[in-house]
Formats: sequence, C-alpha cells, structure tokens
Amino acid sequence: MKSNQIRIESVVGNELKPYLEKIGRLRIEVFREFPYLYDGSEEYEQEYLKTYLESPDSFAVLVFDNRELVGCSTGIPLRDEDEAFQKPFLMAGIDPEKIFYCGESILRKKYRGHGIYKYFFSEREQHAKSLDGFNWITFCAVVRAVDHPLKPENYQSLEPIWSKYGYQKRPDLTTSFSWKDLHEASESEKEMVFWIKPLH
Repeated sequence: MKSNQIRIESVVGNELKPYLEKIGRLRIEVFREFPYLYDGSEEYEQEYLKTYLESPDSFAVLVFDNRELVGCSTGIPLRDEDEAFQKPFLMAGIDPEKIFYCGESILRKKYRGHGIYKYFFSEREQHAKSLDGFNWITFCAVVRAVDHPLKPENYQSLEPIWSKYGYQKRPDLTTSFSWKDLHEASESEKEMVFWIKPLH
C-alpha cells in the first residue's frame, strides 16, 4: 500500500449521499468474510443506509485509493437508529439519547494493518464528543460459535483490539438481526452483542 495513493475524507449527514452505492457494495464485499458471512443485496444496502442521510449528525470516514472506495466507518446518534438498536439500552435503564452508535468499520484486506482501523474509532469518538450530550459510544458485533464450521483456521478475533481501544463487552446488552448467510437458503436471526465505552 502506497500512502500517497490513500485519501481519507470525513462527511456528515446528507454529505454521505454521493457515496451510498459504493459503501453498499463495499459492505457486501467485506461482510462476506467470517464472522458475518453476509449474502447481501444492493437494494437492502441502500434502504439501510438511508438512515444515515436522514440524521444531520451521522458521520462517516471514507478511505479512497485514488478514486476507489476501499474502506468506510460510520456512526449515528442512537436515537436516530432503528428501535432494535435502542431497545437493549432502554431495558437496561440507559438513555439512548446519551449514546452515539457506531456502524461498520470495513476495510479491504490489503489495507489492513496500517493504522486505518484505529483511526476509524478515534474519528468517530471525536465526532461524538463534538456534538455534546453523549455520554457513551457503542457498537454491536455478531456472536458466532467458537467451533463454527466456516471459521477460518487463521481467524483472529477483533475483541482484544476493541478492549485495547477502551470498549467493554456487555453480554447484558444484546439484540438480534436477520440476514442470509452465504451457506443458508434463507435469512435467519443472529445474536448481536454490544460493546460500550464512556466518552468522558
């Protein structure tokens, strides 16, 4: 990877609109990997990403190699997300108004290991702090069996990295979402667990 080819840009709210199709395609590509094994569609992706256009405080970090989008990381106030994201916090007595939610952090393989992933997290945290009123920042990750048949032999969990960044796994904060895995004939529910970090 040549650093002079890489350009990183941050956008807010509906500034994301010109990049939606590219982000959707990148999500489908990267999330095919374990642990998500996502067999996605561009139609679903565009519907999902509309949420970010409708929130004036949503945020995205975009990574380009020349003009090609090779990485993306997003965030949005939890109050602007779907009820399924908010419900675990409401049930735990944590006000969603005080939480900034981080969506995907995705990079093509050849661009990993160069510090971009860490930059994704720091930029989203800085954006959340700049908005005022947020006490927590969070994201959720899919839960897969340790002996999952499609788990690569060389797979390395990102959990130690998330812990290093200051996020705490909260098994009491879970939700579920449905999508079609690569090996499935139809959609099935997947458990998701939240990781959370104080912003102050």
